[in-house]
Amino acid sequence: MLRNTLQIGLLASALFVASPGFAQTVQVLGDYRDWSAYSANDGSGPVCFAASKPKTTEPEPDGYAQAYVYITNRAGQGTRHEFNLIAGYQFAPDSTATATVGSNSFDLYTQADGAWLMDIGQAENFAGSIRAGSSLVIEGSTDAGIRVVQTFSLSGATAAQHAIDGAC
Repeated sequence: MLRNTLQIGLLASALFVASPGFAQTVQVLGDYRDWSAYSANDGSGPVCFAASKPKTTEPEPDGYAQAYVYITNRAGQGTRHEFNLIAGYQFAPDSTATATVGSNSFDLYTQADGAWLMDIGQAENFAGSIRAGSSLVIEGSTDAGIRVVQTFSLSGATAAQHAIDGAC
C-alpha cells in the first residue's frame, strides 16, 4: 500500500513549505487501493491530500527518485482539488508536460521536479476526469531531453478524493 512506502516527513516537505512540526500533524485518512488520503494542519488551516505513485515510469531517467501525484484541498485558502506532481526527475527548463485521462488532456507547467495544471480553472474538470478514469498518463521531458511517460492507476482515486473532501 502507498502508506507503507510513503515517508510522511518526506511527503510533507515535498508538498508543503511548513514549520518543522508540520510532519508530526499528518494523519492518515485511509488507504484506497492505489491511493491514500491524509489530513494535516499547515498553520493556516486544515490541508487534506490524496496521493499515489506511478505504476510505470518509462524510461526511468538517471537519478530517478520516487514520483507522486497529489490532489490537495486547502480549507483555509478555499482551494479544492489542486493537482500537483513530484516527477522524480528534473524537468527540462521552460518545458510543459501533459496529463491525460481517457480522452481528456491537460497542460501542465513544470518547475524543477514539480508540475501543476497550467489552467487552475481546470482543477474540477481534472479531478472529475480522475474520478471517472482508469489511468492517468503524464508525459514530460527531462533536463537531458529524454521524454518520460509515467502511468498512474486511478483505482481508489474516487474514494481518496471523497475522504479529503469530507475532511477538508
